[in-house]
Amino acid sequence: MTIPLMPSDASTQFIFFSGKGGVGKTSMACTHAVRYADEGKRTLIVTTDPASNLADVFEQKIGHQITPIARVPNLFAMEIDPDKATQEYIDRALAPIRTLFPPQIVQVMEEQMSGPCTAEIAAFDRFTDFLDAPSQNGSAFDVVIFDTAPTGHTIRLLELPAEWSQSIDAAAQGSGQTCIGPVAAIQDAKHKYERALAAMRRSAQTRFVFVLHPEAISMKETRRAIEELSKLGIHNFQLIVNGIIPPEGTHNPLFAARAEMQARYLAQIEREFDYPTQRMTLLAGEIKGAEKLRQVGRIFFDGATVGEEFQPLLSANGPHMPQWDGADVRVRLVPNGQRRTIFFAGKGGVGKTVASCVTAVWLARQGYKTLLLTTDPAAHLGDVLDTPVGDEVTPVSEQPNLWAVKIDPKATAEAYKARILDDARQRGRPESAIKVMEEELNSPCTEEIAAFDKFIEYASQDDWDVVVFDTAPTGHTLRLLELPVDWSKQIDVKVFASVDTAVADDVAKARFGKVIQMMCDPAQSTFAFVMYPESTPMLEAWRAAQELSSVGIHPGLVVANMVIPPEQATTPFVQSRRAMQEKYLAEIGKRFGVPVVQFPLLPHEVKGLAMLAGLGEQVYGKVTVSFAA
Repeated sequence: MTIPLMPSDASTQFIFFSGKGGVGKTSMACTHAVRYADEGKRTLIVTTDPASNLADVFEQKIGHQITPIARVPNLFAMEIDPDKATQEYIDRALAPIRTLFPPQIVQVMEEQMSGPCTAEIAAFDRFTDFLDAPSQNGSAFDVVIFDTAPTGHTIRLLELPAEWSQSIDAAAQGSGQTCIGPVAAIQDAKHKYERALAAMRRSAQTRFVFVLHPEAISMKETRRAIEELSKLGIHNFQLIVNGIIPPEGTHNPLFAARAEMQARYLAQIEREFDYPTQRMTLLAGEIKGAEKLRQVGRIFFDGATVGEEFQPLLSANGPHMPQWDGADVRVRLVPNGQRRTIFFAGKGGVGKTVASCVTAVWLARQGYKTLLLTTDPAAHLGDVLDTPVGDEVTPVSEQPNLWAVKIDPKATAEAYKARILDDARQRGRPESAIKVMEEELNSPCTEEIAAFDKFIEYASQDDWDVVVFDTAPTGHTLRLLELPVDWSKQIDVKVFASVDTAVADDVAKARFGKVIQMMCDPAQSTFAFVMYPESTPMLEAWRAAQELSSVGIHPGLVVANMVIPPEQATTPFVQSRRAMQEKYLAEIGKRFGVPVVQFPLLPHEVKGLAMLAGLGEQVYGKVTVSFAA
């Protein structure tokens, strides 16, 4: 069954593209946008993803404003910048207050709005503008496409209208102040969010297109996201199964084995997902630029055959790839007299979970007491380890020296709130102050504060030789890593406002400071950026690395995932993909200037301790504990 084109009625049509990161969501969103624009529909594509790559796909600058796309009449794009959206939101919320209150009161309100909490709602506020009144200079859009962030983060974003409405209602009954501004100043916003959620629920106007690969984790993510959205009253779902190996790719044994695996999952998708579904073939080359997107559209919508335009030029010698000794890699993984913390960062879906599990198992097998932890709302550790991972630190069965835990945002937030309020009661704070604190702690942003608080707790423990963090996708990770600075401001004026601010300030800053110092010290921490050897994941990781460098954190390793082994490049299709990968492996080495670990493309999904152990020895080598000395 094919996904129908837009119905022709007077109202603006909204399409949300979602799914696990790295499945081709942006390519598919852009392909649809170009097709609708070419049909004469005035089309806008907008992203709320902090790790946006719209500009890379369209090969032009876009940024935080509605921008016409070159060579595609009727098409416009916007990348919502969280920092600019936050400042715009604060200025707009406080504008009526500035004329009514003295500067010192306004300053307190600005401080109360200085946290990541405001940043998230500000991005959503800008996002809802396009659901509420989708136009530019008075001209309405026929189609608005949202290239949303990876699934776990998207769901949190989509829950915001309901959560903030509850938070605003509660504050209106209490102190009249929320951590996103004065209630009086945001009542209009509340109504806008409610209208936005109503638009998302209208199946005749809005549809959610999930892009997935025919793989177990991708299917699980899609099912989970559909269930979460269904709870919000959203029911118009469609699927695009992307990355299907074409017949000409199966003449190679590696790709033939992967095609067999895909065939099993394709059959399972047909059985278990009762939604309109379209398939898209894996292409040998990249999808970049308006003309390539039109060609993809002809393949996807019209059933055209794949032409030579997706075959990269083959080089006789191939690009020069920097070579690193295995010891250069291992010295960045093992502890050397003090605990080592390893952070895996990168775009969602590029293999951070596999890389972190392989690394943790390898370290545990060398005798190091290793804790494997995820802060990703869409936790996949248990899937890859093939063993349950819960909210408490638990030994991984059948692998000595390895423990694992996931942070559940909701459960962690409840425990965090209870601890803060108990502490305030023990300090003898009056019940009126406790009530104000409870109001503030009931805001949706408490989950993020609590998750980071838990993160610090594990990062500060001395029980481990190595702590491995399977972090959330790049944009979300950066927000998480910016939290120490943001929350040190936020906690001063918000959480501990009714307690002893000076004491709380000292405690918070000392705790945060220790963690920041650890993150910045290459002798204690290694930031490993995981990516496919392709243009978009590489550029996204590079931008993320530059942003981290601005706060003194520098890359220690790169993991290039799903690299086709040279001996497998035996057919034109595989040779073309290998040539593309070699080009980017060389560029990755030059850009990052750190060791590049190559994880090979395998015939099957990586799952279970035996497979993780074997892959670890393949990429890191067979070493013993004595190496650390």
